[in-house]
Amino acid sequence: MRAEVLVIWVALTLCCAPVAAREDVEEEDKLSGDRVQVRETRGLVEPRRRTEEGGVGMSDEPAEVVPDESKKPKKKKTPEEIEAARAKKAAEKEAKAKKQKAPKPTKKPKGPKPTKKPKAPKPTKKPKAPKAPKATKKPKATTTVQPTTTNRPALDEEEERLLIELGWDTLIPPVTPKGPGGEEPVEPGLGEVPGGRPITTTTEVIMYIPVAAKKQEEEEERARIAKAEKAERERKKWEEEEEERLKQISVPVEPKKCPPLGLESHRVEDDQLLASSQSHHGFTAQRGRLNMQGSKDEEDLYGGAWCAEPEEKNHWFEVDARREVEFTGVITQGRNSEQLEDFVSSYFVAFSNDSRDWTTLQDGYAEWLFYGNVDKDTPVLGQFSPPVVARYIRILPQSWNGSLCLRAEILACQLPSSYRSENEVNPSDDLDFKHHNYKDMRQMMKVINEECPNITRIYNIGKSSQGLKMYAMEISDNPGEHETGEPEFRYTAGLHGNEALGRELLLLLMQFLCKEYNDGNPRVQRLVDGVRIHLVPSLNPDAYELAFEMGSEMGNWALGHWTEEGYDIFQNFPDLNSILWGAEDRGWVPRVVPNHHIPLPENFLNGSLATETKAIISWMERNPFVLGANLQGGEKLVAYPFDMQRPVISLTDSRRWRSNADMNEETWARIQRQRDGSLRETPDDAMFRWLAMSYAHSHLTMTETYRGSCHGDDITGGQGITNRASWDPVVGSMNDFSYLHTNCFELSIFLGCDKFPHESELPLEWENNREALLSFIEQVNRGIKGVVRDVEGNPLPNATISVEGIRHDVKTAPSGDYWRLLNPGEYRVTAKVDGYTPQTRLCMVGYDSGATSCSFTLAKSNWDRIKQIMAINGKRPIRLVTKVNAPKPTAASSPATATVDSHASAQNAERLRRLRIMRLRRLRQQRLRAGLSTTPATTTTTTTTTTAAPTTIPETERTTSWYDSWFPVDSWNTENPFDSVIFNSAPTQDYPFEYTID
Repeated sequence: MRAEVLVIWVALTLCCAPVAAREDVEEEDKLSGDRVQVRETRGLVEPRRRTEEGGVGMSDEPAEVVPDESKKPKKKKTPEEIEAARAKKAAEKEAKAKKQKAPKPTKKPKGPKPTKKPKAPKPTKKPKAPKAPKATKKPKATTTVQPTTTNRPALDEEEERLLIELGWDTLIPPVTPKGPGGEEPVEPGLGEVPGGRPITTTTEVIMYIPVAAKKQEEEEERARIAKAEKAERERKKWEEEEEERLKQISVPVEPKKCPPLGLESHRVEDDQLLASSQSHHGFTAQRGRLNMQGSKDEEDLYGGAWCAEPEEKNHWFEVDARREVEFTGVITQGRNSEQLEDFVSSYFVAFSNDSRDWTTLQDGYAEWLFYGNVDKDTPVLGQFSPPVVARYIRILPQSWNGSLCLRAEILACQLPSSYRSENEVNPSDDLDFKHHNYKDMRQMMKVINEECPNITRIYNIGKSSQGLKMYAMEISDNPGEHETGEPEFRYTAGLHGNEALGRELLLLLMQFLCKEYNDGNPRVQRLVDGVRIHLVPSLNPDAYELAFEMGSEMGNWALGHWTEEGYDIFQNFPDLNSILWGAEDRGWVPRVVPNHHIPLPENFLNGSLATETKAIISWMERNPFVLGANLQGGEKLVAYPFDMQRPVISLTDSRRWRSNADMNEETWARIQRQRDGSLRETPDDAMFRWLAMSYAHSHLTMTETYRGSCHGDDITGGQGITNRASWDPVVGSMNDFSYLHTNCFELSIFLGCDKFPHESELPLEWENNREALLSFIEQVNRGIKGVVRDVEGNPLPNATISVEGIRHDVKTAPSGDYWRLLNPGEYRVTAKVDGYTPQTRLCMVGYDSGATSCSFTLAKSNWDRIKQIMAINGKRPIRLVTKVNAPKPTAASSPATATVDSHASAQNAERLRRLRIMRLRRLRQQRLRAGLSTTPATTTTTTTTTTAAPTTIPETERTTSWYDSWFPVDSWNTENPFDSVIFNSAPTQDYPFEYTID
């Protein structure tokens, strides 16, 4: 029924459209009031307003119609907005049409101009048209439309529903299609007056349309913004709900990071470690420490791990923390063995507060099974989340490879307590206690240099194999130059990259010296002003970066120990010990081979030397170091040279030594001890022992050896020091090379059991080593010092300083000054240099601090003349041939000698005269010895041989080792004044020695 009514209504509307256009404005308002509102929302407001403005019967006073019409749109704004909102969702295409048409009036710049024209009343003068009554004579349109007015509300609602369902475009195109301009069609009759003439547009109508469109756009914009804000609020609300939901879900929390409890560093004592059983006496629970090293004998008293009895069923390894702590993890490792692969592959962890009731850690479903090692060396970390608060912890092995053997470290954080533990240290120094990689180390040294530019200097001694610079910090009152009389000292660290404690201690020492010097500490100022200190924190930077990447606890015993090329820098120096000892066995020291500054073997630098080693050797030779130490790790002691074991002397060698009348009883006893392999002493053994004790006894804990060493028995005898050759001998060590090739006395300081301690342990280690580091530097002023000059006051470099009773000499620096480390006592000291007469002085060394001054002034000797004579013979010593006495040779011998050395004819006569004198003296002594008288026949023979001697000597000398003439022969009894000089003087650098050792 509704559909039929709608069809009839649409037909009537289309038929009566021309008639309705000619009706009065009031009737049109009654018939299509609601329809006008709909059309106004679709852009049809302007034609209707033109019709209303041009009506004749509207009012008698046209002037009053204009303001009334201007008020009408204002009253219709509210229904327009309501209708626009209702039609927005139903007719999206019509809304697009509105938006296309609405902006058009705004583009007319002539809109404001008509408001200024007074000719606006002209449209009111047009009611005279005779055609106006024609529209009123057609009542049929009104009568036909009258019945529909009663059903207008229902029809309007039906029209709206129809428009919503079908769309406006389905009704309008058949009636009035769009014009050629593309404008929206207008209903017929709405833009005309009853006379058929178009209505002119007033200024108010032109201005109203853009305002309404703008208002509508603003409403749409507000609606869009409100919608966006609502969407944003909903999004934020959803995010908050999602975040809250994620919080409620059980997500694994990042485990808490805690320092090690101290199994590796031995802060956990032996009685804090227990186990269910042990395989035998060498593998107790006390051996179950991370990185524990076993002895070479696999069945020795000191094995490389805790190993359980295989017959037992329940196995456990227990650690007592002695107070409640937060346990956060366990690090496990296999057995240290060269032959076997023993390690635990899985385990449980249990906790207790009384060591009787144990609770196994669970993961929320069952007992938490931790996966252990896959090899014997690499540490594996098992973390707990969340931490567990308890006093006791047990590792319960479940599966293992080979035998059940374990090394472990426990990670735990101390709980806040009202009382202070003895292990807690609060250092008084405001220093940077952390591990520094290469970049951080360089930055730290730069900051120190900027804080103390007047006493510090940064330089590098060379580059590593990977191109990293080996930085050094010089601390002195005049950095960059050597001062006469000021000794030079060095600390080096990082020979092995994974031994990081020495590196950090030297960085802390740099900071300490800088701060204390600026604060006026008298002790530090005295050290800086009186000693030129060199600190090198990293001699193997490439390997350290590798160990630093793995972390303090996760690197094994060997990771980062060697360079990138595979060298152990500490044992990569030339073996000068064998050269010295071989020369001593043959009696070549000091005439052929000196006992100090032994030259490097030929082409040794081109051999298997690391890049870092070559840089260190060059650095040693450039600076006249007096004392030094290299900081290492893995043990807690001070080792002094010799580091290499001397080969056992054979019986024939000992007999030869015993037959030597120059050997005293003390030397013989020392050689016998060396033969038994008990000691490997240096000539300065007493001095080295004092230097080692000065550090060990200044250290807070190094002499506490009642628990043994880090990996075995106490080898120091309770003193914290040992001879390296008797403990762990090595060949080609840095200490031995420094002692035999330079003036520097160098020792190795092993700082602790843990090579790479945790960052939290650095304050404690600094407190333990601070006084020892300073005390050892002060030992550089122990002994004697002085300057060697000539009579004119010029310094004499490379002068040899010999101390009676000590078969090891030192040399003066380029500035003529020297330092000789000696213990208190009286010493006969001799200074010798080529071309000068040696001088001997008695020097006293007291117990007061500071070195005793002992300088020398040397006068020139005839050594220059001796060198001239040797130059005539090709810079070789003159071989003296034993012959019988002969009368003075005739002048004919002079031309024969001159033929041999034509270039030295002017000196021939003097040379021959001296030779004759020596021969006569030898013949005289031979006669006295043999009791024989010379005969004319002998004289004749001698005469002939004497003349030939000058020509034959040079020829035979070329095929004989030059040093054979340096040793006295029984028949060479002469009073030659040069014999004492030649035979008793030590070799010098001016003399090109060559020697071989069988």
